[in-house]
Amino acid sequence: MEHNSAQFASVESEHYQIRVKGRLERRWEQWFDGLQLSIDHETTMLEGPLADQAALYGVLLKIRDLGVPLLSVQRLPLEETISTPPG
Repeated sequence: MEHNSAQFASVESEHYQIRVKGRLERRWEQWFDGLQLSIDHETTMLEGPLADQAALYGVLLKIRDLGVPLLSVQRLPLEETISTPPG
């Protein structure tokens, strides 16, 4: 059984939304590869483009290293990202 690896390759970066429990300070934003941080009550959302799965796993490892509980990871369609200008 052969798989064409081209069907799994992505030309553009994917946009992700990652939620963690707790409040991360803005100073962590640069450490998370440029993902935007926003805080809602006692959760922090990291959102933005990541180049590939390796970049996603890198961010998840950083979350693990901080000891912050991971709540969710979601890949977003481009039109649902917070960085897309309205209109």
